[in-house]
Amino acid sequence: MKSNIQPAEGKLGILIPGLGAVATTLIAGVEAVKKGLSQPIGSLTQMGHIRLGKRTENRHPKIKDFVPIADFKDIVFGGWDVYEDNVYEAAMKAKVLEPGLLNAIKSELEVVVPMKAAFDHNYAKNLIATNVKTGTRYELAQQVMADIKNFKEKNNCSRIDLVWCGSTEIYYEASDIHQTLAKFEQALLDDDKRISPSMIYAYSALKMGIPFANGAPNLTVDIPAMVELSKITETPIAGKDFKTGQTLMKTILAPGLAARSLGVRGWFSTNILGNRDGLVLDDPDNFKTKEVSKLGVLEDIFKPEDNPELYGDLYHKIRIDYYPPHGDNKESWDNIDIFGWLGYKMQIKINFLCRDSILAAPIALDLALFSDLAKRAQMSGVQEWLSFYLKSPQTAPGLHPENDIFKQLMKLQNTLRHMMGEDLITHLGLDYYQDLVEAL
Repeated sequence: MKSNIQPAEGKLGILIPGLGAVATTLIAGVEAVKKGLSQPIGSLTQMGHIRLGKRTENRHPKIKDFVPIADFKDIVFGGWDVYEDNVYEAAMKAKVLEPGLLNAIKSELEVVVPMKAAFDHNYAKNLIATNVKTGTRYELAQQVMADIKNFKEKNNCSRIDLVWCGSTEIYYEASDIHQTLAKFEQALLDDDKRISPSMIYAYSALKMGIPFANGAPNLTVDIPAMVELSKITETPIAGKDFKTGQTLMKTILAPGLAARSLGVRGWFSTNILGNRDGLVLDDPDNFKTKEVSKLGVLEDIFKPEDNPELYGDLYHKIRIDYYPPHGDNKESWDNIDIFGWLGYKMQIKINFLCRDSILAAPIALDLALFSDLAKRAQMSGVQEWLSFYLKSPQTAPGLHPENDIFKQLMKLQNTLRHMMGEDLITHLGLDYYQDLVEAL
């Protein structure tokens, strides 16, 4: 497959709907790395290694040296936001990064000024937007496409990616207008309010053949109409919801419990956070979208229908509370009631004092770089190999998502090996020992 991958030549424009805490942390981080002020820790594309061939070959290149991904020096950022602050101002208000670091890259951040956002207050009722477009759904989509075209020309970009870093939208389920592209486009013309702002961005990107990754739990590209459009324009899509904080811990710990056939009776999870995401999630309709995304993780890993003795009575509870004093520093608590041999009870307690945007920024970066790689490799439609980064992975119809982070990593790495014409790795390893027997 290697010969089919187009080289990463020219500039890559990464456009982000939602220039809040996550996006500004990402942009500032990339600019800091460019200046040699820091390291891209947490980014698999930059810091991760991949094994190639047999263990005896000792080939473990960095992923960025193995696959042709865009170089930092070729990345240009832009985006949309409901507030007018440039990225420096927004980053200072988000208070994720230290002022000293932000001031060292102030000139690079100030030039990234948000375009007016496609916004509907009904989808994020706790936000008071001041920098928004006007018009019907169809007109908003046309304006977003014009924004993308103008940005690409102004910055002399050869390629564009979109990564949604905006707020969680209210919960609702797909309806008839989401089932086919023809119905969706008619609904755009009809200004149907069942088309969310995130769908407007996704449609605009895919219509132009631009990859789209959804970092929130919104119903966005995971509808038949968007999948259909992605196939027509031969464009990659990935979703949904950045895997950070508490869910990251669940996808690390739960596979270990399942691997040892240890039972789980209950898993209680609660969070407090005070950033813009916390404010939006303070509305019950928005919280339900997040809750549904987070609840499915354990069920997919434990598979209670296959293991009723161990997980059939699992009670899973999730809470998120808005607590302004913590800002972006989210704190989560987990109480896990487990049982082992002969049904004897045990408990696990986790108190994770994480920094939400610090964990999310490298995810957004990797999704952008890998989506660009997939586009250049002529891969279109749902990119399940990017599930590694997502809470509620999108899959082909009829397929259950894989939420075990270790299996997700194996799938991601084998996809990269396949792209580059390398042998896939199964970790069977029997051939090493057969070779020893034959040698003896």
